[in-house]
Amino acid sequence: MDKNQKGIEYMQQGKWEEAAKVFVEAIEEDPNNAVAHINFGNVLTAVGETEKAMKFFDRALELDENAVAAYYSKGNLFYEMERFSEAKENFELAMKKGLQTGDNYFMLGMSLIQLEQGRLALPFLQRSTELLETDAEAFFQYGLCLAQTEYIDEAISQLEKSVELDPTHADAFYNLGVAFGFKEKAEKALEMFERALEIQPDHLLAGHGKKLIEQAIEENQ
Repeated sequence: MDKNQKGIEYMQQGKWEEAAKVFVEAIEEDPNNAVAHINFGNVLTAVGETEKAMKFFDRALELDENAVAAYYSKGNLFYEMERFSEAKENFELAMKKGLQTGDNYFMLGMSLIQLEQGRLALPFLQRSTELLETDAEAFFQYGLCLAQTEYIDEAISQLEKSVELDPTHADAFYNLGVAFGFKEKAEKALEMFERALEIQPDHLLAGHGKKLIEQAIEENQ
């Protein structure tokens, strides 16, 4: 088996030391192998060695300026470091150089949200749901972004898909409650807040939303 493949298997098993050893061997055997540098950088990222990881991603790009996985990995690293402009730039570069994955579209959208550019994030988050058809979080974040940009009906549709995929997603139920409340569908909003609290009894926002809706229903009776 190829050393890079073996290292990836170790990573999937959470065996970081074994993975690192194999990737170092791969680099020593072929110092111009960009893939091995990216993989070793991903191991370093996983164990919190962010500065060292960045050097390996940069080295990979010196070896191959079209190594899209290096841009994607750098983007994730910058996102974790809350350097969202640099994260966005790297996800954009990965996309322009051919990385058309759901994860890259998702992270580009999330970077734009962190930069308070929600409307620009929408098409990337939408594309991520098309490519990540079973990813509840992708639908949740897309729905949340739609709600924040005041596309409430569309937001409800996406949040409902999120809870279909993950019936334990308390935050998705909470935000459905908010959206139904905005649409003045009090009974439906109450149901959603209650579902969120069933999943997560200490969900403070859902608890507060439930009280407000119950008060509103009482006043209208």
